[in-house]
Amino acid sequence: MKKEDAIKVLDILKQTYPDAKCSLDFKTPFELLVAVVLSAQCTDERVNKTTAEFFPKYSTPEDFAKMPLEQLEELIHPCGFYKNKAKNIKETAQKIIDNFDGQVPETMEELMSLNGVGRKTANVVMLEAFNKPQGIAVDTHAKRLSNRIGFSNEETPEKIEKDLLRLFPYEYLKDVNHILIYHGRAICTARSPKCEACPVKDYCRFYINSVKR
Repeated sequence: MKKEDAIKVLDILKQTYPDAKCSLDFKTPFELLVAVVLSAQCTDERVNKTTAEFFPKYSTPEDFAKMPLEQLEELIHPCGFYKNKAKNIKETAQKIIDNFDGQVPETMEELMSLNGVGRKTANVVMLEAFNKPQGIAVDTHAKRLSNRIGFSNEETPEKIEKDLLRLFPYEYLKDVNHILIYHGRAICTARSPKCEACPVKDYCRFYINSVKR
């Protein structure tokens, strides 16, 4: 897709979803980091319900570093993959205390040095916690829509992100992921996308090809 067409698509979707924003609940950068780790293979709604149960009592790196692993596993159990997530959260909390004076680091490189923090998670934290977008978090919605609409032909999140960064100017980075998530939930669903109701169908490779068949 040409850059100007990609920008038109995003502008239309921005008008369609003017309130698109991060759907995870958090008050501090560390709470966001924990929530994003929990969101892997789990819905944001489930994460918010789970963190609402323990963030009022446990919300700092110190809280999680000193917490017995079994207790942490029990707290986050509803989010799935709780053993691996609990291990990563506990080790990350300790590393933040030891290496970063108890504060969530504010660079991609430092964030990605933490246990269980990949580029997608680091992108979310940099944008939502620090308002310093460094890239685009490519989750399942962003991947599906990028391939369908024609933003990217790639399969891996890293390569898709590179294609998106070539298409969208820096000032768009704060909106791309939110908008694609909202559109992916509302219209461009994984199964049975509502193509006829889509405001960007005239630009969409998937729709155009389906009409030609």
